[in-house]
Amino acid sequence: MSTTARPLAVLWGRLTGRTGLVISGPLLSPDAKPLIQPVLAAAAVLLGSFIVGFDTRLFSIGLPDLRGAFELSFDQGAWLSTVATAPQIFIAPAVPWLAATFGVGRVLFWPSLAYALLCLIIPSAQGFEMLVVLHALRGLLLGVFIPATIMIIFRRLPISWWVPAIAIYCFRLAFSQSVGVALVGFYVEHLGWQWVYWQDVILAPLIGLLIRAGTPPARIDIGLLERADWGGMALLGTGWALIYIGLDQGNRLDWLQSGLILTLLTAGAVLVIGFFINEQLVANPWASHTVIASRNVLLAFLAILCFDVASISNSYLVPNFLVAVAGLRPEEIGGPLVLGTAVPLVLLMPVAVMAIRRFDARLSLLIGFAAFAVAGELGTAITHEWSPWTFLPILLIQSVGQAFTFLAAVVYILANSDPKLSTSVAAHVQVLRLGGAEMGLSLMATLLRQREQLHSYLIGLHVPASSGTVDGAVQGLAGSFSGAGGSSQIATARGIGTLAQLVAREANVLAYIDGFRVSYWAALAGLLVVAFMGAAPKGPLAPR
Repeated sequence: MSTTARPLAVLWGRLTGRTGLVISGPLLSPDAKPLIQPVLAAAAVLLGSFIVGFDTRLFSIGLPDLRGAFELSFDQGAWLSTVATAPQIFIAPAVPWLAATFGVGRVLFWPSLAYALLCLIIPSAQGFEMLVVLHALRGLLLGVFIPATIMIIFRRLPISWWVPAIAIYCFRLAFSQSVGVALVGFYVEHLGWQWVYWQDVILAPLIGLLIRAGTPPARIDIGLLERADWGGMALLGTGWALIYIGLDQGNRLDWLQSGLILTLLTAGAVLVIGFFINEQLVANPWASHTVIASRNVLLAFLAILCFDVASISNSYLVPNFLVAVAGLRPEEIGGPLVLGTAVPLVLLMPVAVMAIRRFDARLSLLIGFAAFAVAGELGTAITHEWSPWTFLPILLIQSVGQAFTFLAAVVYILANSDPKLSTSVAAHVQVLRLGGAEMGLSLMATLLRQREQLHSYLIGLHVPASSGTVDGAVQGLAGSFSGAGGSSQIATARGIGTLAQLVAREANVLAYIDGFRVSYWAALAGLLVVAFMGAAPKGPLAPR
């Protein structure tokens, strides 16, 4: 082994817990050859998970530019965003079963090529209806990648490699959220908005090539196919997709005041309840709730829900504050987000892996939730003068929470579950992750809207029209416009408009303070949940 490769192999062995990967010249030793294919397969699906994270973030941040490029109204843009994500939730619960039945190679290879083709042609599409169809197909294919990641980790990698692989899977979540903002700014500013789609014309085929090289030809499992719980998969996927659409559009359509939202949420809930009833009645349930019925696993799922809300301070509040209050574009806020979150994550994830290997996962959960609580408390001190760099201390602390919390929760769930039931566990983890995150974002968006309206009203009570202080402020603001031409009445009207904008700005600041306060209380709730968790049983994922 070369002097350069030896330290890298030693470091990888320490992180993964394996020392059997021996390098001799340009070829691997006979003992290591069986590991080539699993590593390539893992690389394929982990690349797929990064694509999902980046694409979801790129689309949400770049939506205003995409609306302008496709000449869409605000409502059409909102529906396009929903249509691009709902199919992911529809297909995601069934992907673990599809991979187990037909083989990961079949499930990933052709979809990756089809996905690249769709990304190539979408920028040239004409008409809203065509855009909806293409984005729905794109979302359906995109929804295959993340669940397949979990299945590859469980089925193709040795158990001693699970923690590092899951760490990369968890790492891409926060990493893509931060880097995605910078990428949107770079694409729009230098290359063109089309690269929001075209980047995957290059990346997606790599998934297909890696999966072909990393997975042996697999036979279709006829037994699983004959015992397929088609009803369960259809009920869960359709139910959660309807709930997602209702949540995503609820804030815009005023929730239960809209008959459409009420119908979507009710129908989705009925279908999900029907799924649980179906799993009790069928002979071979696909994702029986019994796999998550233990006390520790249920508490870990509750911890993930707390994480979904607490981490909103990083993924939603900071960038949206800088856009809504500071009036900045993605290219102006991407740099601080990368340096404050993405770069620290690269350094912290190996530390989180070693902590999971050596100490109880509950300790990592405590560290993560404590970091989110500190960041949430710091966020309650924001003012309209805060710039992207002012948020740097908060971002650094949030990166600690992102690195430790979700990874520890997933490892804790696996440590308390039967590895033979990994398909069912993967289905429930993916559904909870998608559903919980969307529920948190929807409720936070509603909270910000309602609190901004409340604070605007309360501030307005202290700005009476007959006040001498207000008259003086209006005259001072109007003086800024008096030299621009026009009558004094026009200058006064502009001064009143500027004062209204100042009131709206401060109301937005107070609303975001309330949002950070919710994130703080969610982190405290997470700490309380961890306090009730019991020790995981001894097993391959137990700390040394």
